[in-house]
Amino acid sequence: MTMKKKASWRWLLPPMCGGDLPAQATKKVAAKQSSFNKRISQLDLSNPNSVLSEDLSMSLAGSNIHMFTLGEIKVMTQSFSTGNFIGEGGFGPVYKGFIDDKLRLGLKAQPVAVKLLDLDGTQGHREWLTEVIFLGQLRHPHLVKLIGYCCEDEHRVLVYEYMPRGSLENQLFRRFSVSLPWSTRMKIALGAAKGLAFLHEAEKPVIYRDFKASNILLDSDYNAKLSDFGLAKDGPDGDDTHVSTRVMGTEGYAAPEYVMTGHLTAMSDVYSFGVVLLEMLTGRRSLERNRPNREQNLVEFARPMLNDNRRLSRIMDSRLEGQYSEIGARKAAALAYQCLSYRPKQRPTMSEVVKILEPLKDYQDMSIGTFVFVVPETAPTTKGSETPKEENGRGKHNGHRRRDHHRYPRSPVLESGGRRA
Repeated sequence: MTMKKKASWRWLLPPMCGGDLPAQATKKVAAKQSSFNKRISQLDLSNPNSVLSEDLSMSLAGSNIHMFTLGEIKVMTQSFSTGNFIGEGGFGPVYKGFIDDKLRLGLKAQPVAVKLLDLDGTQGHREWLTEVIFLGQLRHPHLVKLIGYCCEDEHRVLVYEYMPRGSLENQLFRRFSVSLPWSTRMKIALGAAKGLAFLHEAEKPVIYRDFKASNILLDSDYNAKLSDFGLAKDGPDGDDTHVSTRVMGTEGYAAPEYVMTGHLTAMSDVYSFGVVLLEMLTGRRSLERNRPNREQNLVEFARPMLNDNRRLSRIMDSRLEGQYSEIGARKAAALAYQCLSYRPKQRPTMSEVVKILEPLKDYQDMSIGTFVFVVPETAPTTKGSETPKEENGRGKHNGHRRRDHHRYPRSPVLESGGRRA
């Protein structure tokens, strides 16, 4: 990291990172806070002339977001112990930690997830700041809860509630794991849809921009919560139809019109939701380079089959072993087909998606049950007698064939990295 980058970070947020706030600025902040009723936008904090950019912690006053010291971060993670390491993403490594009132008076005793910015990674201070802005002010059952942050010297850390089931990506694609039941998949889809709908319908709408399976975290009851808001953007203002921005996100999930033009709308999120829903139906990743050419891109391969009931059964996740609602699968497939429309105006809103998904997790019609062979009881035989024949086809397949248990190999989720000026 260069000295120039460090200097620019300190210039942007001097009070949090050890700088001094001028007395006149303090008065302006206080006056600003007394009349502050609306959510802070990214523009507020990126504008050098904005007083809000001088003190993020004061701007988030009343949000119950804690500003931790690096020393406190080390205590909660046992100095970033390898035993507490959970995983790593584009932002950096994630560790499990624990907080209680011994660390700081008033803290609720609970496990936490501590995300440390990798200074050499693909994301940086801007993405860290974006997460603090959005999650520091937005609260919803289907958004991960930000507990606090740390901004000390070059260190940038985020502290979240701990989600014991990990990500949807791990649950769907991890080898040798138990397959997610149909009802659980629909519960997760519904929760994620509610999170997106909340963002799109907020007083100041938010476009998530990086909706994918790895960004959907699950609590112990498989309630879905959206995480990783580093690429989120404020929606268009007034009569504007879109936000023009550089193309960011993950290849295989980004809407085609956004990739081509850089025009970002709520419908871009809807398309990404359709990709994840398709992954949940098929058990396949959005991109799998080790498949035949025509099957590598899941949307291009599977979308034409979503409105064909006969062909749909061929692409349903074999790990479900037929244990899914046929009616629910058809409705979910039709919804995915709509979300993946190449014409943004033909996609449903996320509120409409929620209404369609609401009943699907409760559908009870199961197409084909897992076959269990029952050994028929046999009566003792004597010389000249025969073993009784099976009655009513007991012990037979009854026309049902057990589906082979087939696992798909993992393939890397490729970050797009493509940027437009």
